[in-house]
Amino acid sequence: MTDHDVLFGFRLQLFDLAARTSVAHACRTFNVHRSTYYAWKRKVDRHGLEMLRPRERRRPRMPNQLSAVVEQRIVAFALGHPAHGPDRIAAELGRVKWGSISVSANGVWRVLRRHGLNTRTKRLALIAGYAAPYQPPREGHTPAHVTTTRPGQLIGMDCFFVGRLKGTKHLVWQVTAIDCYSSYAWADLVTCPTGQPTSAHTSRLARRVAADLAQCGWRLERVLTDNGNEFKAGFDRLLTRRKIRHTRIRPGRPQTNGHVENLHKTILDECWRPSFARYLHIAYGGLRADLAQYLELYNTDRVHTGRLTQGRIPADILDPAHKMRPRARTARVGTSRRESSLGAVSRGWRPPGATSRWQR
Repeated sequence: MTDHDVLFGFRLQLFDLAARTSVAHACRTFNVHRSTYYAWKRKVDRHGLEMLRPRERRRPRMPNQLSAVVEQRIVAFALGHPAHGPDRIAAELGRVKWGSISVSANGVWRVLRRHGLNTRTKRLALIAGYAAPYQPPREGHTPAHVTTTRPGQLIGMDCFFVGRLKGTKHLVWQVTAIDCYSSYAWADLVTCPTGQPTSAHTSRLARRVAADLAQCGWRLERVLTDNGNEFKAGFDRLLTRRKIRHTRIRPGRPQTNGHVENLHKTILDECWRPSFARYLHIAYGGLRADLAQYLELYNTDRVHTGRLTQGRIPADILDPAHKMRPRARTARVGTSRRESSLGAVSRGWRPPGATSRWQR
């Protein structure tokens, strides 16, 4: 459908409404002056409704427009020398060997623009299209996805650098794990005297993940990590002792562990950046509390719209029977419907009326 078809339909609706109601009402509705309506009506009464279709007009011919022969010479020269710009083309065409064609650089550019060749990229693309042999269209590439069928079948683990914070002598890192089927997440904020996380940090998180899965009736079967030193030595021995498969991604392919990489970006956007903007002095203890609070929201209340979760909450997938909720906290007033073991470990249980060191 062209613009002329749309305008023709607009005018037909105007005449249809005028026939059903009144001319004044139809003109007010379509914002058309009544004198214009009556001018159209005289033509319709004499020649029919086709007179409402816009007239085809020829392209205007400008008095100083270049001739068709000169335009063809400019286009041919531009395709023969695609790297030349308008200035160079105008200078070359003015030489005797090219016919001494007198044309300005601006005129060359306008000719090339009319033919869609006003940039070097467009000229090279057109030439490459002509020179390239025909190839049948290829089928669209289907992106590869990690396929899992149950919680615990594949856990992605990685480390994320947070920075140097007030109250700590060493660099602060975030050690993260995620269940690729349910998107249930675990994370620890650790200080690293050596500047990098060690196998002790990652092993502690792996034991915690295995314990939480076992509490829900699942088994940690396989762990996917990169080739960092924190996932070697003691970490490997722990997985071997527990008969857990350990798979490493290829170097330079972090997208293979995309679940945990996306989790890092989500935590950065929804937890760390708001916390950094909210605090005047960023402290290690405050960020640990913020991380625990955010992960509880992420796991037990936030709807996930991923390919596997499909609008469900991770805790409903991993722990439908709420087995991960500590029994000692069920008597507290004001607790959420689900309490993950992450919240129990990170915050700890206090009797009613007791104050924490953050409230003192």
